Amino acid sequence: MESSEDFRAFEDLQREVWGQNLSEVVTASLAQIVQKIGGIAAGAFDARGTMVGVVFGFTGFSHGRPVHWSHMLAVKNGLRDAGVGRKLKLYQRDVLLRSGIKEVYWTYDPLVARNAHLNLNSLGVEVSEYVPDMYGAGEDSDLFRGIGTDRFIVVWKIDSHHVESTLAGEQTSDISSFVASPLAVSTIDTVNPSSLSQMTEFLRSPLIRIEIPPDIHVVRDGAPAVAAEWRQVTRRAFQLYLAAGYHVSGFYQDKKTNRCFYCLRAKK
Repeated sequence: MESSEDFRAFEDLQREVWGQNLSEVVTASLAQIVQKIGGIAAGAFDARGTMVGVVFGFTGFSHGRPVHWSHMLAVKNGLRDAGVGRKLKLYQRDVLLRSGIKEVYWTYDPLVARNAHLNLNSLGVEVSEYVPDMYGAGEDSDLFRGIGTDRFIVVWKIDSHHVESTLAGEQTSDISSFVASPLAVSTIDTVNPSSLSQMTEFLRSPLIRIEIPPDIHVVRDGAPAVAAEWRQVTRRAFQLYLAAGYHVSGFYQDKKTNRCFYCLRAKK
C-alpha cells in the first residue's frame, strides 16, 4: 500500500469485514508507521485496482530473537474462498524470510472452520495456546457478537520442513488415524452438524476429536443460544485437553456428512 487512497481503503475494508461499528480499527497512520519500522501493511487488489484483502503485522522480539506478530488478515466479503488470504500470507512469508525472521504469530477463532482449514491445512501453523475472550466480548463486531473472541494463538515456523511441505500440498498429518477416534465434543444431532453440542467426560485416549459447526456464523445468526453453547463447550474441551498435554494435530471436514473435526494427539 502506498497512496492515501490505499490507506483509506485499508480502514474501510476492516469495517466491511468486521462491522461498521468496529471500535478498534487499525488506522491508516498506524499502518504507515509500521511499514517504516519493518512491519507489514500490504493489500491485495483485483484487476480493477480495488482492494480485496489486507494483511497487517509488526515485528518485535521474544526471548531475544526477532519474531513477527500478524495482527490482521482481512478479505472482502464474497472472496473468502478465492485464495486471497493464502496469497497474502505467502507474500508476508517471503518478506519476512528475506528479513531473517523465522517465526510468525497470530490468532484465529477456533470455531471458524474456514480459518481452521486455512491455518492448519493450507499454511501449516502450530497451535500454542487457547485464550478465552482475548479481545473482549466482541460486541462491537458483527462477526463476533454473541460468541465472544476466544482465540487460538498459533505459531507459523516459516522456514520449517513442516511448513514447506504443507505449502507444497503434501500431507503432513495422518488424518485417517483419527477418523475412528473418540469424540470429546460432538453435535447431538449427527444429521445436523449445526445443532446443539455435547461434551463427554475426559477421554483417556491417545487420539481424540473435537467437533465444531461447519459455519458458526450461520448458527449464530439462526440460533444465537446454540452458537453460544458451542463456544462454552469447545472452550472447556480445548482448555482441558491442552492442559492435559494434548496438541492440535490436524483438522478435517467429512465430505459425506459436512461435519468438521479438530484432531488432538496426546504428547508422548
